[in-house]
Amino acid sequence: MFAVVPSKSAVYGGSMTDADAMTVFDRRVVRMHRDRAAPLLAEHDFLLREVADRLAERLDVLRRTFPRVLDLGCHGGEMAAALKGRSGIETIIRADLSPAMAARAGAPALAADEERLPFAPGAFDMVVSNLSLHWVNDLPGSLIQIRQALRPDGLFLAALFGGDTLFELRRALMEAEQEVTGGVSPRISPMAGLRDAAGLLQRAGFALPVADMDTLTVSYATPWRLLQDLRGMGETNAGLNRLKAPTRSAVIARAAERYLELFQEQDGTVPATFQILFLAGWAPDPATQQQPARRGSATTRLAEALNPDTPPAPKAN
Repeated sequence: MFAVVPSKSAVYGGSMTDADAMTVFDRRVVRMHRDRAAPLLAEHDFLLREVADRLAERLDVLRRTFPRVLDLGCHGGEMAAALKGRSGIETIIRADLSPAMAARAGAPALAADEERLPFAPGAFDMVVSNLSLHWVNDLPGSLIQIRQALRPDGLFLAALFGGDTLFELRRALMEAEQEVTGGVSPRISPMAGLRDAAGLLQRAGFALPVADMDTLTVSYATPWRLLQDLRGMGETNAGLNRLKAPTRSAVIARAAERYLELFQEQDGTVPATFQILFLAGWAPDPATQQQPARRGSATTRLAEALNPDTPPAPKAN
C-alpha cells in the first residue's frame, strides 16, 4: 500500500528551508516495487490509463505542436498511448526508474531516475509525467531539471497524487494498528496539496504555472482488492522509516474489517479515493511569452484604474 509517513507540506510548500534536502523515500525500493509489478501491470493499470487520458485531453485546447516528448515515469506506456495522434507529436522518449517498466513501455525507452535526469538542456518540446513524481525525494530539484530539459517555451504537464488520496485506507490502517499493537507506524506517503504544487512550479522557474485537482472514487468489492491493485501498480510502501518486518497479519485483517465498518456502501462495495493534482507550466521564453512591465513604467494611478471617476493627478511642471 502507499507508504504512511508524516505530512510533507513543509517540504512541498512555499516555506521550504532545510527540509529541502529531506530524504523520505528509499528509491532503490521504489525501483524494486516497480520491477516486481511490471510483468502483470496490465491487470492493475486502470488508474494509470484514466489519468493519462485526462492529462492528454489538456493538450486539445492548445494550438501548438510538440514534436519531441519525454514521458517521465512512463510505467507501462499508458501516457504514450494517450498522446498518440495529438499535438504534432513525432517522437516520445519513455523513461522510468524501473528498467522492467521502461522495457514494457515500448521503444525508444531507457531507465532514468527523476532525481538525476540524463538529458541535455533544451532536449524536449514537452515533458509529461503520469503518477510518478510523488515518489521523488527532492521534487523542487526534479522540477528544475525538467525545466532545463525543455526548450524555451516548452510545456511541462504532470499528474501526481494529492494529500487526501486513500484517506479511507489511511484511517482503517491507523485504527487497526493502534488497536492490535498499541501504536502506529509510518504507512502513507507524504503528498503535496494544491497550493503547494502551484508554488513548486513557480519556484522551479516555470512561466504561467497552473495547478488544479480532480478526485476519482473507485468502488472495490473488498478492501483486499484495493491492496492487490496498489501492489500491482508498484505503489507499496517505500518510505525510509517503514517497518522492515512484514506487517502482522492480524493488523491487515483488522484493517480490512475496519474499512468495511467505516466505509462500506449499501451495495456491499467500498470506496477508495484518489486525489489527483494536475500541473502545467512553460519553460521561460522572453521572446514569445508575456513579461511583467518594467517597475515604475505605469502611466495610470491605481486609484484611477479602480475608480474611473477619480480626478487625474496634476501634471508636474
